[in-house]
Amino acid sequence: MLVTADIGNTNIVIAIFDGESFVQSFRVYTDTRKTSDEYFVVFNALFRESGIRPDAVDRAIISSVVPNLTRSVEKNLQRLFHINPLIVSHDIETGLVRSSIPPELGSDILCNLAYAHHVKPDRAVMVVDFGTALTLSAVNERAEVLGCSIAPGLVTAVNALFGSTAQLPQVELKVTDRVMGRDSQESIRGGIMLGYAGLVDSLIAHTEKEIGEELYVMATGGLSHTIRDLIPRLDSVDSLHTLRGLKLVADLNS
Repeated sequence: MLVTADIGNTNIVIAIFDGESFVQSFRVYTDTRKTSDEYFVVFNALFRESGIRPDAVDRAIISSVVPNLTRSVEKNLQRLFHINPLIVSHDIETGLVRSSIPPELGSDILCNLAYAHHVKPDRAVMVVDFGTALTLSAVNERAEVLGCSIAPGLVTAVNALFGSTAQLPQVELKVTDRVMGRDSQESIRGGIMLGYAGLVDSLIAHTEKEIGEELYVMATGGLSHTIRDLIPRLDSVDSLHTLRGLKLVADLNS
């Protein structure tokens, strides 16, 4: 079995793959104040309760955008399974043209693009990731990374409104067809959900104009399924896209 760990700014997502099959995943809140031992207790309990035997796991891979936690997660996977996890970096095999990868491109985006090109090798592909940050990255049919656009994520934007205003409430994000709301919650949903749908549509169109060809657009991230109906340009939505990218990279380097 393969264990994949995606360390993000909001959550650490751990998934288990048995061959080509996805088995299950866990989501742990990202907290840089937790010690390595505290994370070990959490990870150990999750794997034990899931019935995953330590001796069944023979590979592990880690993608991290939180450098302070990378070593902690690596150490705990070593401790749990007695294996050395592969750490995603620009120096390992991804199936992408290495010289085209921007120096500051995050390892999660690298995995997103690796899997996107693997699935659609004959197309220019964009991956829209609705995470803590909204990222739109693209790769062409020659496996060259075209670049990335970054904006605040939907929840990040809502939290900024909630934290910086006296009268606006915390709002559950869900689809609306009203731009002009009649109360605070409806108004925020209209502004955020329809506004971000327009933002994504606009960035897709600008990218296509920039590269001179039509994109196949994939979406992932926590709110991708919620907002998908507002963005007709999304050709596919897969909440496991980044984790599948991690599995692909692990296989390419096994």
